[in-house]
Amino acid sequence: MAPTNDGPYLATAVLCERVLEEKDGVISAIRIIDRVIQTASGSTIPENMPPFLLNMNALLSFKSGNVRGKHTIKLAPSTPSGKTMPELSYPILLEGEDRGANLIVQLSIQIEEEGIYWFNIFLDDHLVTKMPLRVVYQRISLGTSMEREKP
Repeated sequence: MAPTNDGPYLATAVLCERVLEEKDGVISAIRIIDRVIQTASGSTIPENMPPFLLNMNALLSFKSGNVRGKHTIKLAPSTPSGKTMPELSYPILLEGEDRGANLIVQLSIQIEEEGIYWFNIFLDDHLVTKMPLRVVYQRISLGTSMEREKP
């Protein structure tokens, strides 16, 4: 089902370090991420960014509106060069009106290239939004320290 003017409505779509869910059901996204800087330093610094594993969470929140029933949320990431990564699918239940569904997805992504990774969010095979994550590689050369001149 495609989102319509009657719902469901996307309330939140963020990548973050972690998500807290309190006993009363309140959710907090901690350290929202849209850029990751991978650094390398030392005497021999690789020209290209070495691959690394990035652990983070995706928080997706929908409000039902007039829509009810079981639906599927799909998270479909792609690399900066356009390669698709494995898709993740999750069932949700929408109960109507202000009721909704919160989805917290723990992600462990192998980062192999610089640029923008896109996380496409689908509701029942219809694109709802895209979340970008820019990966930047910084090479830091350590210069020789020079002794300060004394006045």
